[in-house]
Amino acid sequence: MKAMFNIVKEQISSFYLIQRLAKFQLRIDNQSNYLGFLWEVINPAIQMAMYWFVFGYIMRRNEEVGDIPYVYWMLAGISFWFFINKAILQGSKAIYQKYSMVAKMNFPLSVIPSYIIMGKYYGHLVLLAALIVLFCFGGYYPSIHYIELLVFLVMAYLLAFSITLLTSTLTVVVRDLQMLIQSVLQAMFFISPILWDRSGSMPEWLQAVLVLNPFYFLANGYRAALLEQKWYIVDHWQLALYNVGLIIVLLYIGAKAHYKFRDRFSDFI
Repeated sequence: MKAMFNIVKEQISSFYLIQRLAKFQLRIDNQSNYLGFLWEVINPAIQMAMYWFVFGYIMRRNEEVGDIPYVYWMLAGISFWFFINKAILQGSKAIYQKYSMVAKMNFPLSVIPSYIIMGKYYGHLVLLAALIVLFCFGGYYPSIHYIELLVFLVMAYLLAFSITLLTSTLTVVVRDLQMLIQSVLQAMFFISPILWDRSGSMPEWLQAVLVLNPFYFLANGYRAALLEQKWYIVDHWQLALYNVGLIIVLLYIGAKAHYKFRDRFSDFI
């Protein structure tokens, strides 16, 4: 537990540094683009339009999911996916890509994946704000359930950090792991309720397995807060406790691995 508490202390004490580095990284990523940071919203918006056209218009004929038009249902869930996917993919390779910059400095290495995630988090918040405006045009107005949305936003960040703390450490040791992470995320995209949800028509044992996927909980949580006007955490409190416990376990494992290898990163790199 000591390693996990030390990681948490590093994040809190380096919070200002993480913000500065995240903003700096965003400027670097977009410095050659005329529209700059706007591409953090435009790029996922183009992909959203493509997914709606293929899965909503061609394959599903725009049918509703419950009482919600498919386009809104899909947008609420996929907004979460764009953040978690980019955060894990880029955060997982952050240490071995950035280590040479801080190797001779007294720098908390756990901050490296953290500021990469924070940069993606800024883009996620802007995209989510744009979607909220769009949902208002569709008749889905902000409500008291947005309080729960704040909880899901915090959980999404913590999930991304706990996963990335572990994977960014392991990819320094085994570089091929990055390719495995990319493949696993692609599989998770299609088995999570991002573009579809037919879990209700599946055998009960398979439903029980699918709900253990943390992406399942958060994607549906976003939808409940933004569109369904439901207290998703209250209605699914067992699932909420499971996901909080999962984040803690992943953070514990990631912290142990990080402290075990951090003094040997230079040897592996």
